[in-house]
Formats: sequence, structure tokens, C-alpha cells
Amino acid sequence: MVLEGNPEVGSPRTSDLQHPGNQGSCVLSSPGDDAQPGEEPIKYGELIVLGCCEEGGEETEAQRGEVTGPRAHSCYNGCLASGDKGRRRSRLALSRRPHANGVKPDVMHHISTPLVSKALSNRGQHSISYTLSRSHSVIVEYTHDSDTDMFQIGRSTENMIDFVVTDTSPGGGTAEGPSAQSTISRYACRILCDRRPPYTARIYAAGFDASSNIFLGERAAKWRTPDGLMDGLTTNGVLVMHPAGGFSEDSAPGVWREISVCGNVYTLRDSRSAQQRGKLVENESNVLQDGSLIDLCGATLLWRTPAGLLRAPTLKQLEAQRQEANAARPQCPVGLSTLAFPSPARGRTAPDKQQPWVYVRCGHVHGYHGWGCRRERGPQERECPLCRLVGPYVPLWLGQEAGLCLDPGPPSHAFAPCGHVCSEKTARYWAQTPLPHGTHAFHAACPFCGAWLTGEHGCVRLIFQGPLD
Repeated sequence: MVLEGNPEVGSPRTSDLQHPGNQGSCVLSSPGDDAQPGEEPIKYGELIVLGCCEEGGEETEAQRGEVTGPRAHSCYNGCLASGDKGRRRSRLALSRRPHANGVKPDVMHHISTPLVSKALSNRGQHSISYTLSRSHSVIVEYTHDSDTDMFQIGRSTENMIDFVVTDTSPGGGTAEGPSAQSTISRYACRILCDRRPPYTARIYAAGFDASSNIFLGERAAKWRTPDGLMDGLTTNGVLVMHPAGGFSEDSAPGVWREISVCGNVYTLRDSRSAQQRGKLVENESNVLQDGSLIDLCGATLLWRTPAGLLRAPTLKQLEAQRQEANAARPQCPVGLSTLAFPSPARGRTAPDKQQPWVYVRCGHVHGYHGWGCRRERGPQERECPLCRLVGPYVPLWLGQEAGLCLDPGPPSHAFAPCGHVCSEKTARYWAQTPLPHGTHAFHAACPFCGAWLTGEHGCVRLIFQGPLD
């Protein structure tokens, strides 16, 4: 075994050595290095799964192609249908740990492959192994970092994973069961958060397994950096998009980038699992900002900072908006019945008699009715009795995950074709945000249920009719 134990050449990420500015993080007051008993822990931020819902129950008549009445709605935006349990949930708060568990690069070893297993046998030693050939591997050992906390995300349910994430299928729902083959890595990524203000959070591709190792095989994309260090990409990659202008009323979608194992930023590969990496983007970093999107090839997460969440609407505000909308007593322009958004506590079994429905092409809101079907156009195609436009006719549901909203504006727009309702600026932002799908494609999707958006704008302004009296 040949050892190159140079501690000064231990960091595979050049930007770690340069200590870049901590842009994108919020500043909170700190009670000290370690939280005292009974104190509220410092929150670094929250991760929210986009489109986090599950399709459940039996196939409805509408799904079979028969339109005879209101179809069951199976979206559970804001939580999992089976309930948020343990490390598998729709959102997770990352808070400062009682004791630091972060790691940082230490020394780099060049070894022969037969000795790899011996070098990786110490489970207390974190390391990243780069297999260059059958006879040559490079192992970078990591040492304890008392200044950071590490959080790991992936499909694995092993104890070292803090946030267990499963695939969100296109159009809503999660891929469950033994027959569903996940594209999310068991150890997808890790986030390191500074324990001191401004509590900067950085993301890295790949997480450490049960043996405290990250293993990049011979076929994985990996390379030597100009300064002689090592870096690489995971099979399906970890993509990040930082919004332009922050996550606020003035936000605009940013550019999708790929994050390497050592936290460097690259342009996207030609395809998701191509062995040829993209170009290094030197003026961008892996620091998470409020509104940053993290795509794990099967699920997309939204990062919210504590300061950003203070600007988001609260559940009480969402409920007040629902009651205000209902207090206006909107009516069906044909049936003249009074419409009302249902309470979130009622669940998402099926629309009730007062449920508002919308023609997603024009935005006219009605009560449920059975006329205007266009079977030649599909089971959900209806003709609006007011403007004669033909398109999907769906029930309206208020979006319940407040962290996905850019502002506390009134619920005036609905996504097409799913019918989730939110503010205008929230609807327009997500309708303009392409989310990765598969190896090449990008689609805008409803953040509440994951349904792919359709139509010219992906959302529609709701047109209510007030009471005639």
C-alpha cells in the first residue's frame, strides 16, 4: 500500500479551502455553541417534498373512462396519505444537533484494489473511494468537524439516513411496492450546516453508507481536479436550482446545475447518467438559498430558510383565506347553488355538494353538474356553458403546504389540470419552473400534487360569480 498522507491536500473541494462567502443563509441569534436543556434548538432550514401525495383506493369511474359523477380526489398536499411517520414525511426541519456530527476531508491515499476492503473496514472512519482501474483506487479519508452538522437524504431506511425519500410519480402519487423500481439513490445526498451564524447550509452529492463510505465504482464519472484532488458524480446525479431574486414575490426560475460529490457546481450532463461531466461553473456554489430546489432523480425537494418561512403564509392565514372566500358566497352561475371550499380537516375523499369546480381552460367556476360531456375528447372534457370552451372540468382544492407559497396573496388561481388553488404569483412561478423528469425531459408541475401542468400558461385565473342578492 502506498500512502500519500498530506493533510494539506486532503480537501477534494477547492472552495472548501477558500472559505467562500456565506451568501444565501439567514442570520439568527445563537445561544452559544451548545444548546442548553429546555432551549429551542436552532433551525437551519426545512426540506419540503414537491408533489408529495399518494394515489390510494380503488380506481374511480372517471379513471376508467366513465363520467357519471364527482370523482374521488386522492391528493394529500401537505402530508403523506399514510401519514408522516418518523423519517419518512413530506417535510423535515433540520435543526442543530446536541453534538456536531459533521466531517471534513483529511488525507488522500493511493492504494491497490486488493487492499481497498481493508482500508474501508473501519466503520468509524468516513471516506470516499474512487476506483480508477482494477489495480488503482484513491481513498480520501474524512475526519470529524466540530463546526458542522451533517444530514443525509436518500431512499434507504437505514439509521444513517435522516430523511427517507421515495419516488414521486408524474401526475401525482408515489411509486410504491416491490415492482416499482426507484431511481433515487439509497444514499442520495448530504447537507452540511454550519453550527455558528449565519448557519450556512451546503449540499453534496452522495451520502455515507452503513460503513461510513461513499464508493464511486469504475464506471462512475470521476476525475482529477487541476490541483491533483479527486471529484465525481453519482449515477443519476443531484441537481440544484437556485431561484433568481430569492424565493419571494419577485422570484424567477434559475438554471439547473449538477452538484458533485465534493460540492462543486457543474453544468448538466448530456443525459442524466452520462459518464462525461458538464463544465465547471466557478462563479456558483453549493450553498443552499431560500427556495433552492434539489432534484434526486425521482423526487424534488424545496429548501426553505427560517427567514424565508417567516414570509410564507401560515396555516392560520390559509384557513382565514378559505373562510373569507366562502363568506363571499360564490354561486354556480347555472345551478345558482352556493359554493364553498371544504375544510382541510374533512380530508380528500371526494368533492361534496358545495365543492367548487372549474373549467381549467377558461377559469369559470361552477358547482358540479353532469352536462356538457365531450366523450370524443376524453372522459374529463366538458364544454363550459358560459363561454363554450371545451377542456378539463375538475374540482378546486386549496393548496395546504404553506412553504410552497411565495406570498400570502389571496387564492385566485388554479393549476391546470389538477385544480389546486393558490395565489397568482405562486401559481405563475411554479408554472414557469421546469422540473427534471427522466434522463432528458423537464416539465412544469403542480407543487402540491406533482401533476404535469397543461395549457398555454399552466394555470388559470378563477372567475367566480357572486350571489344574486
